[in-house]
Amino acid sequence: MGVACRVVGKWAFAAVVAAILILLFTGNLLSRSPVVIVLQVAALAVAAWARRSFPPATFSVTAEPRGGAVIEKGPYRWVRHPQYSAVLILIWAGVLSHLSALSLAVGVVVAVVASLRIVCEERQLVETLPGYADYARRTRRLIPFVI
Repeated sequence: MGVACRVVGKWAFAAVVAAILILLFTGNLLSRSPVVIVLQVAALAVAAWARRSFPPATFSVTAEPRGGAVIEKGPYRWVRHPQYSAVLILIWAGVLSHLSALSLAVGVVVAVVASLRIVCEERQLVETLPGYADYARRTRRLIPFVI
């Protein structure tokens, strides 16, 4: 994996956590809108479901694969990156319900960081996990049947 991907892999998680905290403490994450609440609760549920889909002791917040097989259960049946999908939904629901220059900037940064991390992670997974390239051809990255 290249230097740029190592840097993205190392700092992407911190950037997402910082983005959530910035939106939370500036009042731009949570909303009273039932639609936003449902979207954000659903995003958290998908993230938890995706996390529980990993075999014991194989989950890592870094992009380092720890298991020997492609995970194809839970939300991974439909998308390759359900946790990134969940984070993007959580953050963008907040951004769009509190549209401002700050919230928009935070949303864009998270989208860019997530996109970079996905590209880097997929390169590594194709190189290290047998069957990942075939799995990638059969499933979408972030949104089932769309993208």
